[in-house]
Amino acid sequence: MELEVGSRAPPFELVEPLTGQTVSLQDFEGAPALLVMFICNHCPFVKMLKEEIKRVTDEYMGQGLSVVAISSNCVETKPLDSPEEMKKDCVEYGYNFPYLYDETQEVAKAYKAACTPEFFVFSKSGRRPFQLEYHGQFDDARPSNDIKPTGADLRKALDHVLSGRKVDFMQKPSIGCNIKWKPGNEPEYFQG
Repeated sequence: MELEVGSRAPPFELVEPLTGQTVSLQDFEGAPALLVMFICNHCPFVKMLKEEIKRVTDEYMGQGLSVVAISSNCVETKPLDSPEEMKKDCVEYGYNFPYLYDETQEVAKAYKAACTPEFFVFSKSGRRPFQLEYHGQFDDARPSNDIKPTGADLRKALDHVLSGRKVDFMQKPSIGCNIKWKPGNEPEYFQG
């Protein structure tokens, strides 16, 4: 079960540990496109992409893309994903986008997020709500292969969305570490 292409972006209102400010979906209303990433600090699949995520987001933010990253992992079982550690990641990698903490894990559930990293690209036209155009992988790079991260799949999706075209190519699902659900908080779609 996943958020289907064409779905509206689920609303969110979460705190950004770095600034202490609350950020919501409404804060991005003026953007033609929005990238929502579920990431974390500890996962090797995310760690290998962090520098390229920074390059890709910087490049496309210059073209009008808005970006938000969300960490939904249980910090009791994964203390490296705590808000304090998230702040350190923001500074170390120079993220120019909000990196939000989903303590209740309700936003991850609303997006039907399953792993880190996971990428959702939404388009927006005028007053219409954000609409999901792409839900897929960053690229084919994995910790277990020698492929250099480039963001090829995500870049292709962003090029399509920012130029007003439909994403008409196969969307490969993200592969990574399962979201670390709080005990008893696992969603129905979780097969863990």
